[in-house]
Order: sequence, then structure tokens, then C-alpha cells
Amino acid sequence: MPRFCSECGAPLPAPPPVTCPACDTSHWLDAKPCAAALVTRAGKLLLVRRAHEPWKGAWDVPGGFCGQREHPRQAAAREVREETTLEVEVGSILGIWIDSYAPSGPGAEKVTLNIYFHAQAPAAGEARGDPNEVVDVGWFDPDQLPEPLAFPGHLPAAINAWRSSHERAARATTAPPRSVPARKPESIV
Repeated sequence: MPRFCSECGAPLPAPPPVTCPACDTSHWLDAKPCAAALVTRAGKLLLVRRAHEPWKGAWDVPGGFCGQREHPRQAAAREVREETTLEVEVGSILGIWIDSYAPSGPGAEKVTLNIYFHAQAPAAGEARGDPNEVVDVGWFDPDQLPEPLAFPGHLPAAINAWRSSHERAARATTAPPRSVPARKPESIV
């Protein structure tokens, strides 16, 4: 929480949203944009085990905070590359979830706007974790994901949405073509 004005340095009378009484500058607590990619290869999902707090040791999808003026799609690709060394093809948006960054402590006040994308990994190439970012990298069957998962306030919902979208896509590609019954011509009277 900011305690001092970012413009003039005067003490703020309350937590944001607040206007500085000395210079009339407005202060807000906006959600921090984050981007992540649910990366698949041969039907398996790429997960990384976090090397730092919050959720140290928990499994997560590659992702992180967007840079200033960085498009979330580029941020998702960059985070995958930084955390796993993989160059992925980022596809459509899966969904957006709001959450707190940490369960307690200073990060608990940070609200995140989490934008998840579908992504495909190349057929070749080994995912290697950056030890500053992750302690392990693995590919998992959608129904056999490891625990615990990081960010339990929204990541399970994102993974469930990802599973549902893949199940719908699989049904659409394996369903026999539907025949459309011919219509009788209508007469105009």
C-alpha cells in the first residue's frame, strides 16, 4: 500500500483510492496484468514447479507479470521461454481470472488480472527450467496433474477451462459428419 504521494511525497491520509491533499494527485490500486500459457505437446500439459514465493514448491503453468506496454500474448511467450527455454506458438485466449498474488504478507494486497492463452510446443526441443525461476519442469496428462497447484484462487479454474476446451475439440474432430435433412420447398400462397 502506498503511504506517500508519488507526485509530491506528502503522506496519504488513507489507502487508495485516495487523492493527495497536498497536490491533488489521485492514487489507485489497479490490478497487475499477468499472462500465462497452457502449453501442450502430444496431449500433455507443461507445468513448472515454482522456485520462489508465493507458492514456492507448488506446480504452476509458465507465466508472470506483463512488462510495461507489453501485450499479454508476447508476455506469455516470453515467460514460457524464460522459465522453460521453449519457443511456443501462443494461440487464442482461454480466459481471464482475477486473484490475489499471495495468500498473506505484502503480496496479498496485490490484485492480479490473469490472462491465460492456449499454446503449442514444438514437436522437438527439451524443456529446461531456469533455476532462478523454477525447480522442475514436467509434461502431464490432463487427468493426472501433480499437486499442490500454485494460485488455488484461480489456477484450478483455468486448468478446468483448458480441459473442457480440449475435450470439446477432441469430440469435434472425432464426431461423424452430421447429415442435414433436406427441406421440402415451401409454397408461397
